[in-house]
Amino acid sequence: MKNRSFQALTAVLLLTVSAGLAAADGGNPKKGKHLYKKHCKACHSQSSEGMELTPMSKTMSQWDRFFDRNKHKAKPEAFEGLSEQALKDIQQFLYDHAADSDQPATCG
Repeated sequence: MKNRSFQALTAVLLLTVSAGLAAADGGNPKKGKHLYKKHCKACHSQSSEGMELTPMSKTMSQWDRFFDRNKHKAKPEAFEGLSEQALKDIQQFLYDHAADSDQPATCG
């Protein structure tokens, strides 16, 4: 019985660590939230130039397609000065808190 409990605990820990590593490959959602507030929210909030946009505005797959297809290319100055890693961080934040994610959220 103790052996099975140990195996179960080990499996849970490995899954938790591997999930954290996978998220780090794509981007850092905490940094992404900060970057979104700093660079995106000014144009993507109520009564602003762009349409209101929060992580919950799209599903996870919609956010991936948005970034894969470079849908923001109409306003390239919006991404001016942002590194590829910063864009990955923003994408990870939006993906992690999308409408169909485990933790849907607005930007706050």
